[in-house]
Amino acid sequence: MTLAEQIELACLMEATARKPGNVHPAAKFDDLRYEDFVRAAHAIAGPLSAIRGHGVGRAIYNSVQATRETTGTNVNLGIILLFAPLAAVPEADRLEDGLPSVLMRMTVEDAEQVYSAISLAKPGGLGKATSQDISERPTVTLREAMALAADRDRIAEQYVTDFKLVFDARRKLCELLKHSIDWESVIIQLHVWIMSRWPDSLIARKCGVDLAEEASSRARILIDHPGAEARFDPGQLSEFDAWLRADGHRRNPGTTADLIAATLFAALRDGLIKRPTHKAVMEKAKAIANEQP
Repeated sequence: MTLAEQIELACLMEATARKPGNVHPAAKFDDLRYEDFVRAAHAIAGPLSAIRGHGVGRAIYNSVQATRETTGTNVNLGIILLFAPLAAVPEADRLEDGLPSVLMRMTVEDAEQVYSAISLAKPGGLGKATSQDISERPTVTLREAMALAADRDRIAEQYVTDFKLVFDARRKLCELLKHSIDWESVIIQLHVWIMSRWPDSLIARKCGVDLAEEASSRARILIDHPGAEARFDPGQLSEFDAWLRADGHRRNPGTTADLIAATLFAALRDGLIKRPTHKAVMEKAKAIANEQP
């Protein structure tokens, strides 16, 4: 399986699973549909798989540009930011071994290109930083710039912790897959598990820290339910999903979804999980869509 195929498949698996609060084949937002994620997954596979020839910053910019040209939306900025350092690890190295040196080698030029990419993507709710704001030209390396945002952004945090959360989640994913061959249900379990431990920073940015903590607390209720390791209580999962979708989808746990995609890519890239075929994932998506009344 090529790097481009691993990138696209990880994105498709994440988008297809019916995770609470997120877009999937049977749930859309007013400005975002499952098909946008499918097109975006294909659009970024090429630029990100060419990263070793272009560098992290340029690959991120090219991926955002390809997404904008394909979907006209900011559908996968977080995914791109997480995938790029992972994709840059030399093929012969395992991710946990090779990633630290990739992160340490990032330059001011990488930061400039990523700032341009974020400006192109136009994500909402960024606010204004006191130092190295996205509207200004950076004077620090990309990793140093991410460090300035790490206390309020879970994706930036990965750049300064050598992707600890992603690798913790990957270990949890492999553990869950020992007990189930249903990759969709495992992704849903992993999504809730991450939310229960790490409050979603997109919810915090849009709705405040207190509401992000409440979402995390609600996820822990699902985790703590008897038998939850096998399957969540359907009623409780449905209630959690409805609560996240209330208030015009402002409680969308989008950062958690991005982390799920990165976790899946990390597992696929190092050959740690049995992968479904592209065809099987798309057939699953069609079946999910057809289940709706």
